[in-house]
Amino acid sequence: MFDPEPGSLRRHEVPAWYHDAKLGIFVHWTLAAVPAWAPDQGSMPELTRDHFEDSVTLSPYAEWYSNALRIPGSPTARHHAATHADAPYEDFREPFEAMLEGWDPKPWAELFAAAGAKYVVLVTKHHDGYCLWPTRHENPRQPGWHSRRDVVGDLARAVRARGMRFGVYYSGGLDWAWHPRPIRNLAELAAGIPLDEYYARYVDAQYRELIERYAPSVLWNDIAYPPGRGLWKLLADYYAAVPEGVVNDRFLPANPVLNRLVRLGPIKRLVNSLARRVMMRPDFTFVPPRPPHCDFRTPEYAAFSDVRLKKWEATRGIGHSFGHNTNEPESNYVDPDGLVRSFVDGVSKNGNLLLNVGPTAQGVIPEIQATRLRALGDFLGRSGKAIYKTRPWHVAEGTTREGPALRFTARRDRVFALVMGRPTGDSLTLRDVPGRSAELLGHGPLQVRRDGADLLCAWPADAPDAPVHALALERASWAPAERR
Repeated sequence: MFDPEPGSLRRHEVPAWYHDAKLGIFVHWTLAAVPAWAPDQGSMPELTRDHFEDSVTLSPYAEWYSNALRIPGSPTARHHAATHADAPYEDFREPFEAMLEGWDPKPWAELFAAAGAKYVVLVTKHHDGYCLWPTRHENPRQPGWHSRRDVVGDLARAVRARGMRFGVYYSGGLDWAWHPRPIRNLAELAAGIPLDEYYARYVDAQYRELIERYAPSVLWNDIAYPPGRGLWKLLADYYAAVPEGVVNDRFLPANPVLNRLVRLGPIKRLVNSLARRVMMRPDFTFVPPRPPHCDFRTPEYAAFSDVRLKKWEATRGIGHSFGHNTNEPESNYVDPDGLVRSFVDGVSKNGNLLLNVGPTAQGVIPEIQATRLRALGDFLGRSGKAIYKTRPWHVAEGTTREGPALRFTARRDRVFALVMGRPTGDSLTLRDVPGRSAELLGHGPLQVRRDGADLLCAWPADAPDAPVHALALERASWAPAERR
């Protein structure tokens, strides 16, 4: 049991299942899937660099459609006028609800399982405030603003039937029914967090309902959390109800003084100016501010150069958007080989990957996204032993004499060297790697010999064609990484 205060909550240990899982699937499916449109003017990092003051206005995130629609003259407002005339965002509800009547969650669960995912996190309420379950706790600003069908429960059952865990995303920091003013940039985002006690009660009630009804293995909050001490009681009660549950790092209680100050013009300009300087640094990685308590960190579209002691989870879309965006060209989507390699890189540094899919309004996961999931599944089907249930080795990266880079993981009596590429010769030399045996997973043992500090492996001509190859080596001594 935990007391409702951060010091006690920090005693919660990240459960083994979350360390072991490595791959989760994020699902962004909102009313915005009906218009399914966002500007194609660059990724968020590019917009932050080139159009900071309007970065949210021009955001490629289709799930922010409702916000961009309220900004006069924005690309989204112009597109909406040309496509949907003066229809309000709320008009997208009925076609979405009509589709839900025939939606089958089982194909999703089958695809996620085939990808090798071990958990699924569904967006239950995004910033537009629309809930994907028939909540008992009505939004007083927009009564009835929820689905008739229990999408959350139906997907949870389908996911669990395929042996995966189920988690919930909930937007605690933004709800545009409570704060309808448009958000154009970072300072306005901070100013858009509702601060009143009625909103705090609403969020607490809905979180408790999600926990009671679905017992989620993951609580994934976004943006921030309403001010007050109710959060710590919520998390203590969650751990009591789901002892092996985990919470992310976006449960940061909002600061009422700062949030009110940033609404003032001079303060808003100062905050944007300071934020822009930080985010323009070449080494900048978006990681949310660290809250008083979390089980894991959530860098977005990011990677690290070394092992992190604190468990982390890279979250990203397959393209520039999380929600389905019909305006997104194929060039925006991550290459399947590159996705596999970035996944392996993160695992070697104590990370999981929460890879997002954005289904269409008809409940279909587009083939361009499914192709990437299958690429992960192909790799994990052959080399999963080097990924699942592993921990970082004492170094994450290595080199070969022939060129391909290496990443390392460790498990029980084995170290795994993951070759980040397709060797082209008849041998591969692993630099500064101990051991006297090597097995190519999915193929079989290799002939090896020591060459000083290096391990020289005969590379088979019939090795599988894959973006990453996993070699199982003898276990060498290893130690935890330095704290980061």
